[in-house]
Amino acid sequence: MPMTGIIPRAVRLRRSGFICCYIQASFSKKTPMQSTLQTEQTVHFVKPFKPAATSVETWSRQSIEDLFNLPFNDLLYKAQQIHREHFNPNEVQLSTLLSIKTGGCPEDCGYCPQSVHYDTGVEASKMLDVDAVKAAAVEAKKNGASRFCMGAAWREPKDRDIEKVAELIRTVKDLDMEACCTLGMLSATQADTLKDAGLDYYNHNLDTAPELYGDIISTRDYQERLDTLAHVRGAGMNVCSGGIVGMGESRAQRAGLVHQLANLQPHPESVPINNLVQVEGTPLHGTESLDLLEFVRTIAVARITMPTARVRLSAGRQQMGEAIQALCFMAGANSIFYGDKLLTTGNPDWQRDQALLGKLGMTTN
Repeated sequence: MPMTGIIPRAVRLRRSGFICCYIQASFSKKTPMQSTLQTEQTVHFVKPFKPAATSVETWSRQSIEDLFNLPFNDLLYKAQQIHREHFNPNEVQLSTLLSIKTGGCPEDCGYCPQSVHYDTGVEASKMLDVDAVKAAAVEAKKNGASRFCMGAAWREPKDRDIEKVAELIRTVKDLDMEACCTLGMLSATQADTLKDAGLDYYNHNLDTAPELYGDIISTRDYQERLDTLAHVRGAGMNVCSGGIVGMGESRAQRAGLVHQLANLQPHPESVPINNLVQVEGTPLHGTESLDLLEFVRTIAVARITMPTARVRLSAGRQQMGEAIQALCFMAGANSIFYGDKLLTTGNPDWQRDQALLGKLGMTTN
């Protein structure tokens, strides 16, 4: 049983080798429209993060930093060469993401407008029914999507939630589409249930480098994310895992994120790279924006270190011009999300995507 109690947010304790993770919601950055929210909740003591043990380190962190530090043209040339060895460089995989249960999440992820701890205007909703999900999947397939992804704002689903999601998965599979879910942390038994329902991919991002993680999220630890990925892999599903850049991290910390992903055994089959979409009311709103050429570098390094993965140009694409997106494809991105919204944040409309891909002579699959 976890130890519990109430401790102020600013305090982080170490007791007998345990780190205190707690929740006390407060705005670290306020706009004039915001007021301070103070809500005490249960404290959980969790073991400190330990890097994932692997038999062989495919990439050292220093070697990944060295890739980031290459001259831009050299880095893209290397990434494009590796990309061509494994994929058609003029083809992009198309996915659609639907929020099947929005808002009300108890986690305190500093980037997320769906957290109950932040006043962002996102209202909690119940899970969508089968008919609504089927209609969205049919529309996605009509527009060329081959994979249908479903996201729910949970810390970890209950078993009864898993049974409902399993029905949605079967509905998507009946349409002859790949199915992907992102539902939070999973137990091994829950992962097996999703696999039995036909789930192809499970998304659970590592978000950032281990040493920065505690500054972004305090309600779970890094090892819990790695444990969920192990359960997904153990169930025989494909792993979708990436992260978010632009959260105030250094280049070395971006290398640290890629280092974790590239040394998973095996590396993820799908790697979404998100550029932070700043939402007013979240603690990371107002963070200095990442130089978009640095985002392109991150795509290129992901391609080089995870050569057979689908590297997905994910959240933040709406804030990128056509030239930056074209550079991302040149750097090895070969998957995008179709649709006007990613869970709760905007995404380029499909007409704009079609126009851009047409200019570049690229096709979808």
